[in-house]
Amino acid sequence: MSKVEYKDLLDAGVHFGHLTRKWDPKMAPYIFMEKNGIHIIDLNKTLANLENAAAAIKNVVRSGRKVMFVATKKQAKDLVAQKAANLKMPYVTERWLGGMLTNFSTIRKSLKKMASIDKMMKEDSYKALAKRERLMITREKEKLQRVLGGISELTRLPAALFIIDIKREHIAVKEAQKLNIPVFAMVDTNSDPNQVEFPIPANDDAFKSIDLITDVIAKAIEEGLNERKKEKEEAKQQEEVEKKKQADEAVEK
Repeated sequence: MSKVEYKDLLDAGVHFGHLTRKWDPKMAPYIFMEKNGIHIIDLNKTLANLENAAAAIKNVVRSGRKVMFVATKKQAKDLVAQKAANLKMPYVTERWLGGMLTNFSTIRKSLKKMASIDKMMKEDSYKALAKRERLMITREKEKLQRVLGGISELTRLPAALFIIDIKREHIAVKEAQKLNIPVFAMVDTNSDPNQVEFPIPANDDAFKSIDLITDVIAKAIEEGLNERKKEKEEAKQQEEVEKKKQADEAVEK
């Protein structure tokens, strides 16, 4: 597991919360002190929760399931999209469509439509269309790609969500709650940590803080993927050994 030290969190500004008047009292257990009208997050709690979240999310992917990354705020979207894409995990960084989880069958239809447009655009019949028609199809594809591009490979509901800023992404949180999908999330001092199963108390506005926490989660996922791959390879080798053993025994008989 990626080892993060207290100093790393400090350097990234993970401890800076919101103005004290904007706080959610349920964050009290994670607040160390107040300084110049700002709440300071207890980084010892952040470290413990981050370690716990990383271990749990590693187990999710190790079992062969997907984690959906959700971050639509400006300072997080590009960073999160890149890390999720590198891991071949689904992500939502443009806009959370209501029903993305709770009405997944409708979302699947839109994904199929996007795939069929993509296929059609590679065919000769598309080239034969009038310029105006081609433009309309291109625009429709771009619109679908912008909103659904990050989940284009998703064939079933994700097993977990990793969210930056649960206050902003409250619809995603509510949908996950309805479906009993566990949520791993960066939770700032203005949010309710009880809304998610794995809250990571942290500054969810600063780029460095988002980058550091997301990186730890991404590395845990990568480890889980590598361990799953290794287990599958070992199982395959074992199977081949068993087959050879059975074949040898059959010859001896």
